[in-house]
Amino acid sequence: MINPLRQLEALGQSVWLDDIDRGQLRSGLFEQLIAVDGLGGATGNPTIFEQAIDHDTAYDEQMQQLIAEGKGAQVIYETLAMTDVQQVADFLRPTYERTDGQDGFVSIEVSPYLAHDAAGTLAEVRRFWQTIERPNLLVKIPATPAGIPAIRQALAEGININITLIFSIENYRQVAQAYLNALEERVAAGQDISRIASVASFFVSRVDVLVDQLLENRAKAAGTNAQQLKDLEGKTAIANARLAYQEFKQMFGGPRFAALQKRGARVQRPLWASTSTKNPAYRDVLYVEELIGPDTVNTMPPATLESFREHGRVRLSIEDQIQEAKVHLAALAEAGISYNEVTRQLQEEGVQKFIDSCQTLFACIDRKRQAQMESKLAREEKK
Repeated sequence: MINPLRQLEALGQSVWLDDIDRGQLRSGLFEQLIAVDGLGGATGNPTIFEQAIDHDTAYDEQMQQLIAEGKGAQVIYETLAMTDVQQVADFLRPTYERTDGQDGFVSIEVSPYLAHDAAGTLAEVRRFWQTIERPNLLVKIPATPAGIPAIRQALAEGININITLIFSIENYRQVAQAYLNALEERVAAGQDISRIASVASFFVSRVDVLVDQLLENRAKAAGTNAQQLKDLEGKTAIANARLAYQEFKQMFGGPRFAALQKRGARVQRPLWASTSTKNPAYRDVLYVEELIGPDTVNTMPPATLESFREHGRVRLSIEDQIQEAKVHLAALAEAGISYNEVTRQLQEEGVQKFIDSCQTLFACIDRKRQAQMESKLAREEKK
């Protein structure tokens, strides 16, 4: 039987893992995913690292050493995360070389506390880039109002960027413009653009979670109109992503990018993020099967990746039902659901979720630091 994950590559889509875990790296599982499934990249964020560091004993030895050195919680987290990212980058380096820098990337995210601080974001991006020191690194910057100028400047400096927490088509357009502006800035300065890499991470399933809830609330109060509202559920996320892909084709299919492409520029690929299915009533690989197309990436959590390997159906789907997607968004507006309000709320919640994860992680590190200090004190008292 042909591995469905392998079939995606033939249609122009890269498979990345939305997970970085030291236990996987040590066990050989990550290397197996590269060899068997054609894994082309990995993404991390504060939530992923919080879950890994809090629940995996593989981090304890390095954490104890850092605690013994008197490091604070944030420095400990960053050191652990950067160590993992360097190892993942090294595992993916052959893919990066084989694809001539088209694939084989690993991402690390700037602190969510900097989401509204352009200067602070830039400083952290530069520090990560210089410290990790891998050509196949992508540093993640959220597509907030403060993030957009930081994205442009970082790309102009030759740093590979993964733009995250994109929910609206207008926000995606701003991100793509920032990329094109940065490339043009480098060309004007006589600098190379052939090795600049960037992906635009468009979040998917969270859109349905929020919109479905709003539709359900309206359906309860609608009376005779309830079924029409219920029929709109489970369709917004796919419609939104497919229309974003149409925007991608327009942004990178015209003369402006063609001029950059002659100088070696690569397209900024749309990356479908948040692709696990949150509603058990929906197919567990819905957000993979319906968003397959050229020049895209799908970063899947481990469970989604395994499900798609097992029973994923592969077809060129990204441009299906484009007119229906437009009609669907219009129907939401008629139902009183504001697209702009939904996408703004989702981005704000996305930043806050990462902040919450950081707080949980720092508290975990502080507990382990306190336990180590108490243990050390007890040993000294016994002497």
